[in-house]
Amino acid sequence: MSRPIIFGEIKGIQEGDFFEGRKEMMPTSFHRKWAAGIDGNGKEGTAAIVLSGGYEDDKDLGDEIIYTGAGGNDPNSKQQIEDQTWSNTGNAGLLRSMNEGLPVRVIRGSKHKSEYSPKTGYLYAGIFSVVDSWQKVGKSGFKICQVRLVYSGLHEKRKAIEDIELDYENREKKRISSTVLRIFRDTKLAHDIKKLYNYECQVCGTTIITKSGRYAEGAHIKPLGKPHNGNDNTDNLLCLCPNHHVMLDKGVFSIENDNSLIGIDGILKLHEKHKLAITNLVYHKESIYKS
Repeated sequence: MSRPIIFGEIKGIQEGDFFEGRKEMMPTSFHRKWAAGIDGNGKEGTAAIVLSGGYEDDKDLGDEIIYTGAGGNDPNSKQQIEDQTWSNTGNAGLLRSMNEGLPVRVIRGSKHKSEYSPKTGYLYAGIFSVVDSWQKVGKSGFKICQVRLVYSGLHEKRKAIEDIELDYENREKKRISSTVLRIFRDTKLAHDIKKLYNYECQVCGTTIITKSGRYAEGAHIKPLGKPHNGNDNTDNLLCLCPNHHVMLDKGVFSIENDNSLIGIDGILKLHEKHKLAITNLVYHKESIYKS
């Protein structure tokens, strides 16, 4: 029986831990693949990746990584010999993780050419989020699938992802005050709420069809973090399209206790298994909504 795929941190393994070989990673599902760099699939998502120097178009800037997907690479010459596609199971898994905000464990191997790589073995770099994806013609002249991963762990000495912006051309890290980097790191609860609504917005009923399936966003009624200190319970979560997620966050509309909307026309769709906390609705109306 194959080992189950596990997202997020693995009990007993911490950022910075060292592994002599991949065999050590497999029993805990930390990284289940003996040879492949991507541990995941298009149905569930990607839980972990290994940077092992196999692709010449990879870029490692520490807290930001440009990662080349799987396929089309000659294992001997390390050169691309054919195009990559998003239908590759590993590449499809990366898209799924991006769309659903699933955490990805990043491991650096000694063969990966980077100042952050260990001299021998493998080093756990922490939790990253897939925030962007694209296709381009690589250095070898074939199409490659690439994703951008940004560090989203909790290491106290590292920058928060909201403070990082990457200039791809100059490989220069800089902060741009007018740019907001939105990272959707869904908890299992947010994922379950989206599945409950079949990824259809509770306000407009629309969903976005992507290469990896249906897409929606988990939105908090009472925002997380200071100064709001909202919780991550299902009674504070909604399934929304990107437009209505932004509108909710910006206070364009709010929700009455009877689920009618204020600020825009309509009524919030609410599944019988989904109960909202009145206190969160009241907080949003009084503190976030701009009447």
